[in-house]
Amino acid sequence: MFKTLQNALKVKDLRKKLFYTFFMMVVVRLGSQIPVPGTDSSSIANLLNSSDAFNFLNSITGGSFESFSIFALSITPYITSSIIMQLLTMAIPALEELQQDGEDGRKKIAEITRYVTIGLSVLQSLALSISFGGQGLLGSNPAWYDYAIVVITLTAGSAMLMWIGERITEKGVGNGISIILVINIISGFPNDIITLKNAFVTPSSIGWARAILNLAIIVAIILAMIVFVIYLQDGVRQIPVMYAKKTVGRRLIGGQSSSIPLKVNTAGVIPVIFASSLMSIPQIIGQFVNITNVVVIRILQFLSPGCWFRKGYPWYVSLGFVLYVVMIIGFAYFYTSITFNPNEVSENIKKQGGSVPGIRPGKPTAEYFTGILNYLVFIGAVGLIIVCSVPLVISGVAGIGSLSFGGTSIIIVVGVILETLQQIESQMLVRNYKGFLNS
Repeated sequence: MFKTLQNALKVKDLRKKLFYTFFMMVVVRLGSQIPVPGTDSSSIANLLNSSDAFNFLNSITGGSFESFSIFALSITPYITSSIIMQLLTMAIPALEELQQDGEDGRKKIAEITRYVTIGLSVLQSLALSISFGGQGLLGSNPAWYDYAIVVITLTAGSAMLMWIGERITEKGVGNGISIILVINIISGFPNDIITLKNAFVTPSSIGWARAILNLAIIVAIILAMIVFVIYLQDGVRQIPVMYAKKTVGRRLIGGQSSSIPLKVNTAGVIPVIFASSLMSIPQIIGQFVNITNVVVIRILQFLSPGCWFRKGYPWYVSLGFVLYVVMIIGFAYFYTSITFNPNEVSENIKKQGGSVPGIRPGKPTAEYFTGILNYLVFIGAVGLIIVCSVPLVISGVAGIGSLSFGGTSIIIVVGVILETLQQIESQMLVRNYKGFLNS
């Protein structure tokens, strides 16, 4: 990685792109420190820290949500709107045709996504302002313009981050939205390191030998998770496809072989995001409602990752983790089913005169793809569960609260870094390549 960056800095064009990306990341982190006007950031932080419901939001916003800065919503409205548009594209024929209409169609979908992002930002900021106003965090007697200031500021902050992300994609390196997400997640790592250090390395009750052993174990676990995620993200099953020869005029064409790559982790981090979001919704609602019913309180504990694997809680609370696992597997199959259609792929191969060796074209090929896909989806889902489980077990058993470098964060960070490095290497390859005419 460092060698790739070092070589990229030697190229003037790439050096400008890297510096531009770095400058934009600095702007993002500076904006994350500016509080929303008229709000009590310390009181809001105390409220949010009293529950584990906001840990996921706080980790992907780089602490902006906890400090209630102008970037408190971060790029979550854009991510949500992108997922919504992707799902609607699969369900609405008009949007599917628009997506297949070349560059103009994709630009139109991107424009619609921006409008949906602004709408979601307004709804989320309005809900937050009403909730915090009811808690007395916007003053003793907030007026309508106090709510309006919060809504306008948060919506403008989310729109600015969306604009910054698009500028990074256009003038910098990598996918801008993903890079903003990664820099926010990485900003929370130092606090996690301090938390782990205070819990396992520096307590006075353990000796120096035990402290060194604990430190070595922590480093080994983190490195093992990173390596595991790299293999999980890069794992691909290649399906060979042979194309028959055919005569076009007086020429004989075809007879070539290719392959269709099927990723092991076909759904990426989407299943974890869906499962975490759904399980956090009841907790977020409960945070702003005074709940006294014992049964409801137990249900919220059941859904809270901070209660899983805790010694002080009844064992049945950890059954929430079982529900979490089931939801990850279910969403992995659901998301894969709407993004990869075996029947459509099989039909396209048949139309082009191709076939999978040993499999008849048509329905048998579709069934073959379905069987392999179900197998890969299950392996990918199990891999996601393993990555997500390790931080939950450590934080639960040790009782140190949730960690930012959870499974979702590591998958996002590693995936984006690998994708960005691949893009840098491809741009360097294009600049250094000499064709046979120049040789």
